[in-house]
Amino acid sequence: MFRSVLLFAVLFCTALAARAQIQVDLKFSRLQYIAYEPVLATVTITNLAGRDIDLHDDGDQSWYGFEITGDHDRLIAPNRRPQEGPLHIAAGTSVTRKINLTDLFPIGDLGVYHVRANVFFADLNKFFYARAKVFEVTSARPIWQRTVGDPASDGVRTYSLMTNRFPDHTSLYVRVEDKQNSLVYATYSLGRVIAFDEPHAEVDRDNHLHVLQCSAPRVWSYSVIGLDGRLLKHETYAQTRSMPQLRRADDGAVAVHGGARDLPIAPVAGRAPAKLSDRPANLPPED
Repeated sequence: MFRSVLLFAVLFCTALAARAQIQVDLKFSRLQYIAYEPVLATVTITNLAGRDIDLHDDGDQSWYGFEITGDHDRLIAPNRRPQEGPLHIAAGTSVTRKINLTDLFPIGDLGVYHVRANVFFADLNKFFYARAKVFEVTSARPIWQRTVGDPASDGVRTYSLMTNRFPDHTSLYVRVEDKQNSLVYATYSLGRVIAFDEPHAEVDRDNHLHVLQCSAPRVWSYSVIGLDGRLLKHETYAQTRSMPQLRRADDGAVAVHGGARDLPIAPVAGRAPAKLSDRPANLPPED
């Protein structure tokens, strides 16, 4: 009898320790995002329970999730269930993951959103919550737009370039959408742009979008975007005796002439399904 009571007491104390010492933190790299661009939430899980823990789904209950509310405390329902394999966290260690909330929730409407991350520990049937954080979804200033055909689907795609001014810089954004069917394939930043020079844009014979922007004094960024929104190329050029310029050949090919090409900023890669540990594939570094 004494041993049974002692065992129960040990298990009870262990459960209380786990309840008190599993910490969840949530951060965003900035407070303002453009509609439909990736909103990356950084979640850090710290195990201070004094023993290793394993986080895993329990039936229909995912081991991690988010509660998001919009204007007037409107609860935003997720588009789909998060998908991530089990996570083992050793005692006394932390694990950090980045999650694209745009992939999981319909947060394209303009406004302010309140987010609270949660982790479900199946062993205790208990949720652990991070402090709520706030971000804003806003519009950007349109500067260029072109609608082209998509031979693969016999439909059309609209490329748009937009700028958004932050406190310390201005960023250039690209959006690829099918306006007829209200589908947005991608929205993301191509990096900083200097205000005194407008970005240059051309569409090649394959209907890929080429963009050349002055991103810093005597430095130019060159990007190629596909019909599905993928970033196919992202390079930098330094201004030498000649200034980099986009030129369209007679056969419809588009290339940069002038300047000196630097190493690619990002490799060419396909777009993979987003996971808890993934940043959206092959985007330029966040400003």
